[in-house]
Amino acid sequence: MFTSVDDVSARLAETGYLASPAVATTVFLAGRLGKPLLVEGPAGVGKTELAKAVAQVAGARLVRLQCYEGVDESRALYEWNHAKQLLRISAGRDETWDEARTDIFSEEFLLTRPLLTAIRGDDPKVLLIDETDKADVEVEGLLLEVLSDFQVTVPELGTIAATRRPFVVLTSNASRELSEALRRRCLFLHIGFPDEELERRIVRLRVPGLDEALAHSVVRVVGALRAMDLRKVPSVAETVDWARTLLALGAGSLDETVVRATLGVLLKHQDDVLKASAKLDLDAL
Repeated sequence: MFTSVDDVSARLAETGYLASPAVATTVFLAGRLGKPLLVEGPAGVGKTELAKAVAQVAGARLVRLQCYEGVDESRALYEWNHAKQLLRISAGRDETWDEARTDIFSEEFLLTRPLLTAIRGDDPKVLLIDETDKADVEVEGLLLEVLSDFQVTVPELGTIAATRRPFVVLTSNASRELSEALRRRCLFLHIGFPDEELERRIVRLRVPGLDEALAHSVVRVVGALRAMDLRKVPSVAETVDWARTLLALGAGSLDETVVRATLGVLLKHQDDVLKASAKLDLDAL
């Protein structure tokens, strides 16, 4: 997939994803070793975007499993099309059960979900298991089976093994601790907030109409907000949104009026807005 760490950096940059050396190195190793990549970090720092960028540069299909509380095997792996099966049974009233069963438990009636979709076929795929920490613990057992052998057993059809392994990215906001068994099967990468220089480059890349001076001011203000004790500090995604907001408003520089009027783009709780309004000192930045 990639020939070197520098190749990762260069090709991801072509998609608009600026990878730090740690990110580029871990992505290269995950591809070279064929290991799933577990990416942890706060929301909005580019974990999901990393998987999308890898799929784009590799010319691979992105298969996404969005995790949430209550997601189960039928949503993650496969289920049978029961309505279609009932229609098939009704249409063959003169058949024996053994005859009908052979037909209704076939590929025609199988509904593949993301995990099974990712391991079937010969086309290149990137499997994104997004927000893994939001899924129930029981789902981790299912992931262990799939990520260990890249095969799935469907009792009625047998074992389906991958002929071409997907590049796997699991993301987590660390809202709960993932099992050690799952972590052992993955390479680990933590993506935190970027340093000031990298974030400024990201902003200039994503908001090309923003001049250098304003980009510098935007990143400095966001850094000051992250240093405060807020319920939800602004992420990189919010930094980019704020830069686009300022550009849309035609703001050539930051002043108290503009900042206070647009804090809702960066902060998502009223008590955070009030605290930032009281503590933020633009003259000191």
